[in-house]
Amino acid sequence: MWLGKFLDLEEDIEELRSQIKQEIFSNITKNKLTPLEFTIVEVIFNSQALSGYDLILALNNHFAGTWEAKSGTIYPILSKLEKNGFLKSRMVKSPIGPLRKLYTLTKAGEELLKLKVNKNYSEQLILIENFVVELSSIYIKSHPEENRKEVVTEVQELLNASFERIRDSIPTTLKFKTKCANCGSEIGRKVIYCPYCGVQLVQTDIKESSDET
Repeated sequence: MWLGKFLDLEEDIEELRSQIKQEIFSNITKNKLTPLEFTIVEVIFNSQALSGYDLILALNNHFAGTWEAKSGTIYPILSKLEKNGFLKSRMVKSPIGPLRKLYTLTKAGEELLKLKVNKNYSEQLILIENFVVELSSIYIKSHPEENRKEVVTEVQELLNASFERIRDSIPTTLKFKTKCANCGSEIGRKVIYCPYCGVQLVQTDIKESSDET
């Protein structure tokens, strides 16, 4: 949840240039990203590689009905992010259709994302906490005063369930690697086709193995 008109990356780029060879960032031609552009970069990073179609599905899941991602909005952004050096793409053969374009982060895009999140992680958590408190307060106050005690209990139960899902998801993401059963490549957890061999994935095609590293 990155709020604000733009995310300024100029200082981050300069900081990374002092740590990594400058040529890595030679193709970065834009110093600011919109919140939606940054969210797209985040989603692709967490999935390792995504087609435009899979990205739209992932974004709609991310926004949970509060906003709908459409091809007319997403594909121009992908093209712009690729042109500006944050993404790269490759064509992968699909066993049931034409070639599919898959997007991954460039080295520069990945390093910028990780630095930006590392520098703002605590502040973003506080922002989310404040948002949840404000949203819950409005929800409670929208009910008649005589019913608010029951509504408070309802909200507390919903939040407890939500926080449990968050806690349960984080260790799983860190502990396991998702692999394609066909080629053995590590892949994202929310993809329909393997980004390496192009095979269509179903539930039984995905192996989870313990991360020994």
